[in-house]
Amino acid sequence: MPKQPHARAYQEILSEFSVDPEKGLSAAEAQKRLKQYGQNKLRDARTKNIWLILFEQFLDPIIYILAGAMVLAFAFSEWLEGFAVLIVILITALIGFFMEWQAIRSVEALQKMVQTVATVLRDSRTEKIKAKSLVPGDIIELEAGDVIPGDARVLGSRSFAVKEAVLTGESNQIEKIEEKLPEDTPLADRRNMLYKGTIAARGKAKAIIVATGTKTEIGRISELTHEAKKETTPLEKKLKKLSYWLIWLTLGLALLIVITGFFQGKDLTLMIKTGIALAVAAIPEGLPIVATIALARGMLRLSRRNVVIKKLEAVQTLGETGIICTDKTGTLTENKMSIHYMVLSSGDYPVEEINAKSFKDEKAFQKIIEVAALCNDSSLRDGKQKGDAVEIALVEFLAEQGFNYQEMRERYSRIAEIPFDAEIKKMATLHTYEEHYLITVKGALEALLPDCDFILTPDGKEDFTDKDFWLKKAAEIAAEGIRVLAFAYRESQEKPENEQLLKNLVFVGVLGFLDPPRKDIKQAIETYKNAGIRVVMITGDHPDTARKIGEEIGLIEKDAPVTNVILGRELEEFETFSPEKKETVMEAGIFARMVPKQKLDLVEFYQKNKAIVGMLGDGVNDAPALKKADIGIAMGIRGTEAAKEVADVILMDDKFTSTELAIRQGRTIFENIRQFVVFLLSCNLAEIISVALASFSNLPLPLLPLQILFLNLVTDVFPALALGVGKGDPQVMKQPPRDPQEPILTRKLWTSTVLYGLSITAAVIGIVVYAHLGKGYPALEVNNIAFYTLVLAQLLNVFNLPRRKTSFLLNEVTKNPWVWVALVFSIAIMVLVYFIPIMQEALSLVALNEEQFLIIAGFAFASLLLSQIFKKTGLTN
Repeated sequence: MPKQPHARAYQEILSEFSVDPEKGLSAAEAQKRLKQYGQNKLRDARTKNIWLILFEQFLDPIIYILAGAMVLAFAFSEWLEGFAVLIVILITALIGFFMEWQAIRSVEALQKMVQTVATVLRDSRTEKIKAKSLVPGDIIELEAGDVIPGDARVLGSRSFAVKEAVLTGESNQIEKIEEKLPEDTPLADRRNMLYKGTIAARGKAKAIIVATGTKTEIGRISELTHEAKKETTPLEKKLKKLSYWLIWLTLGLALLIVITGFFQGKDLTLMIKTGIALAVAAIPEGLPIVATIALARGMLRLSRRNVVIKKLEAVQTLGETGIICTDKTGTLTENKMSIHYMVLSSGDYPVEEINAKSFKDEKAFQKIIEVAALCNDSSLRDGKQKGDAVEIALVEFLAEQGFNYQEMRERYSRIAEIPFDAEIKKMATLHTYEEHYLITVKGALEALLPDCDFILTPDGKEDFTDKDFWLKKAAEIAAEGIRVLAFAYRESQEKPENEQLLKNLVFVGVLGFLDPPRKDIKQAIETYKNAGIRVVMITGDHPDTARKIGEEIGLIEKDAPVTNVILGRELEEFETFSPEKKETVMEAGIFARMVPKQKLDLVEFYQKNKAIVGMLGDGVNDAPALKKADIGIAMGIRGTEAAKEVADVILMDDKFTSTELAIRQGRTIFENIRQFVVFLLSCNLAEIISVALASFSNLPLPLLPLQILFLNLVTDVFPALALGVGKGDPQVMKQPPRDPQEPILTRKLWTSTVLYGLSITAAVIGIVVYAHLGKGYPALEVNNIAFYTLVLAQLLNVFNLPRRKTSFLLNEVTKNPWVWVALVFSIAIMVLVYFIPIMQEALSLVALNEEQFLIIAGFAFASLLLSQIFKKTGLTN
């Protein structure tokens, strides 16, 4: 690619590529260059082998412990235990495999996006070819609706404008010119350049291809997307940290029991089996299953509200988000222009004050309506208004004021025109009406004023002497991010020549255009503020426009310091920031004129400053940042395939407010996860300590390995699952986001977990001592009594989980119908197991009498009472 093509005359570019703009390249030369530069496509993404992805799921410490337990079980011919653990391993691995498989096609989306055709000049003939066959030096021809097939330098244009929001975030159509520009011109302001993947909005142009494939701007973004590494989700990090705790606890206790048993002269085989039991007891096998189902239910709830979650963990990660970075165009705004302001000689009028009835005697208003309808090329096609965004906005404004532009066009027949041109920045049309001619003109104010000799006032046509006033007024409006368009006209008894259409005009006034904010955004921003979440606008748009929108939606205060809006060019290498600069960037609410690399760097900057970052976007320019963010959120309707493929969440209704639903659900799910983790670990802790104490004290084992696995996969899972699908605290969005460094279990929750576990242990060991020493029951009966006590105590443990200050009878657990269903279902399973012979044999169960069951109930309820005493004293959560 030529260096700085935007800063060089196009004749230099033609010379460098040795091409005649009237003939184009020869077929032979094009073929030669295709071999030299390669096809005009993005680099193929290397994807992991499916078997490698599956293999990596087994590289996890919890899997190692379970695999060790499985091997030992098989070694000692404990086939049921071995196969049961194997099933758990396979379920855990498959869950991880399917989640990763969904996230390996991010760059492929960028490749799909650019499968277009191009109109190219070769051997003096115009022909259509596949865009992938274009080479640097090709002369291309473009018209409205074409997708730009490669990066190109404009050679010539006629009223040519391009929509570049997909690449730069700029909401307006960009008028293209041929003149060279300064070297330091930002990407979004390079009006003599065309970029691959953007769309021609109107007019025609001829250009020379200067870059293809990965050398294009979209190609560089593809490389960024390919290189951006997805951070491990906070939930994954916290569950892994929790896993390490459990592993060390398991290994320590198992080793201690084997050593103690050896010195006590116990059978080594028995001690190793006990070690297997401890390994199985320590690992909450149901945790990944329950977590997955809880997250999946959250996904289902959100899908009903038009929020599609591609990765399960994304639901929970949304709940931890502290900063949401969002694009402006179409996300915070409507992505369409509308009239925002009107200025006539009689005064200034915000859009709320504009009413046709109030202006029925205002001549200037009537003329501005005429010009808006007639000096306008938009048209109704296939039931939709097509054309320039500003002209469509004018038509909609006319309709709102009760005017029919089609009827007006029928009355005033157009007989000549001067199309809008980027050089003169004006458009003019000539119409016949009855016995005279009407000239209507619209354009940039500074371009139109020199042609206006008169101004239309409430008293009629007067000499135009105060043009400076209008220039100052336009500057004030533009400073608020509003686009200004001026209107003029002239009536003539004789038909003027084309060159006379822009002479001796009567100035009417100006209209201000803005891509307005969505109506529901302001309330959403307020909700986020109450929830302690910062919303940051990152846009390629003009800083004044961005600030205006930011103020209207409450993102920044109207008197906010200028440092609240930062330009992309002000962001040097983030690593070199001073502490003061870091603080300024962290507190800024708007980043304007941002390019894709800067968006990516900003997301990484926030992450390095310990923030959980959510990124909303829809364009190709957003793809790298979407992938890098902790949670990438793409728009489903207008979002490009590139954005949707790399995102974790897709908003099918394109509503920013839908993220609030997702964050609420995410926060609720995390609190639910905490509850069932406390539940599962306290139950598992009781199993570990019970087995350990029985082994140290020569008491009969209260639990056998398969009994433990049965508990962990059946009777523990259903109450935990019920906790995982609870509705949660209705005030969850009035609390600040959690500290990203805060673990799943805080110190207080660990204390609660241990004390609940000790309460259950006390009941189990207590009944073992009572049954073995007090009643003299056989060892197998003692084991069964302890087993049933543990089952009931664990089921009752679910009522320990509400916060200490809530009522024991009325709280989120007791109001959760699924908890009661789970309890009844678990008890029903135990009853069935008790009466089914094959299950009796597998779990080593024997018949018990009524007295024994009453003893079991007494000790189990005693564990609940003990836990409540701990809670009342403030020792637990």
